[in-house]
Amino acid sequence: MKTYQEVEHSLITKYRKEIWRPFMKAIRDYELVKENDYIAVCISGGKDSVLLAKCLEELQKHGKIKFKLSFLIMDPGYQKETLTKIKGNLEALNLSYHIKKSDIFEVANKLSKDHPCYLCARMRRGFLYQKAQDLGCNKIALGHHFDDVIETILLSMFYGGEFKTMLPKLKSTNFEGMELIRPLYLVREEAIKSFWNQNEYQFINCACALSKKEEKLSKRYEIKKLLERLRKENPRIDQNIFKSSEKVHVETLLSYVKEGKETTFLDQFQKDE
Repeated sequence: MKTYQEVEHSLITKYRKEIWRPFMKAIRDYELVKENDYIAVCISGGKDSVLLAKCLEELQKHGKIKFKLSFLIMDPGYQKETLTKIKGNLEALNLSYHIKKSDIFEVANKLSKDHPCYLCARMRRGFLYQKAQDLGCNKIALGHHFDDVIETILLSMFYGGEFKTMLPKLKSTNFEGMELIRPLYLVREEAIKSFWNQNEYQFINCACALSKKEEKLSKRYEIKKLLERLRKENPRIDQNIFKSSEKVHVETLLSYVKEGKETTFLDQFQKDE
């Protein structure tokens, strides 16, 4: 394992193009961090959330915007060795942290045997909002990256019968004054893997035993494999999918939904008659 100083140096030198620049572009373009923000960086112990922590720490040290950070680990029922691994990586990277214990793994598996991952994700999100608010934070930061975004778009189309994407920031509907931000929104997963391999770190994946067993049966796994095949024919397939969410021509849609109200092309068609 490289020292935390070497990790920080490689982030803004060797991986400046692949990670630091797209990170900063997301921060600027989507206005994710503002003066006097207090951000809870939600760390699962995986490669993405730990990179997010280091990126935001570097921005705090060297950026022009003044803001506060807390690094928040939600323990949903990890095995002892898993938690030890998470702590070891964070301590090697010179990151202080708060650990908040819960029984979410157990509860999700009991209440939703068919779809525990969905319930687990919702419960974890609510738990993190609450603990971040308790700390005095006004934002939580999650480690979703570019690949998560395009996979979500395809999942909504293929299996949800609708077009939805994963936004770079959201206002909480249940926790007043709280926002969720995704600063790695433009960073490719391949770059994240390469960064940590270069720096000789290994991280946990989802530590839920049920999730591991079901991973290859999941729809997201199917989408990942589909994208791997499509990239061989069209190397720009990922960018094109992403761009499709920025260049939506509303006048060509059969219908769209805004704030729960559906509008169809017939509404405008009849106005033009």
